[in-house]
Amino acid sequence: MQPLIALSLGLSFLASPLFADGHATGNPSKGEKVFAKCKACHMVASSDEIIVKGGNVGPNLYGIYNRKAGTQTEYSKYGKSIVSAGNAGLQWNEEAFLTYVANPKDFLIKYLEDKKARSNMAFKLKSEDDAKNVWAYLVSLSSEN
Repeated sequence: MQPLIALSLGLSFLASPLFADGHATGNPSKGEKVFAKCKACHMVASSDEIIVKGGNVGPNLYGIYNRKAGTQTEYSKYGKSIVSAGNAGLQWNEEAFLTYVANPKDFLIKYLEDKKARSNMAFKLKSEDDAKNVWAYLVSLSSEN
């Protein structure tokens, strides 16, 4: 039984740097297809070019990896809770992104330990595989990955 525990612990230590270093575990090609749902509200644009033309209801997702939540400079419509989460230390990585997009309101309630926390993002991306793929896609588009 001990070799199984050691193997399990070893694998968890191997997996941890993937999140810590921002490496995406999904498939960017599949994420591009899923992102079609997201671009109704979000664009992806660097300072030089529009990579994915989308809406401006939500913030630009270019360079999201390690960005402090609620701070995308060209976006001014953040809700109080996401700004508070950023001020409390929330930076976007794969783990946070996956949990947030699955249920933004619940994520903020738990993160802030505030039952009154709310999210302006009503959409939920319930499939973890889809969320991993979207994260991989977004990270692949950014020069900051």
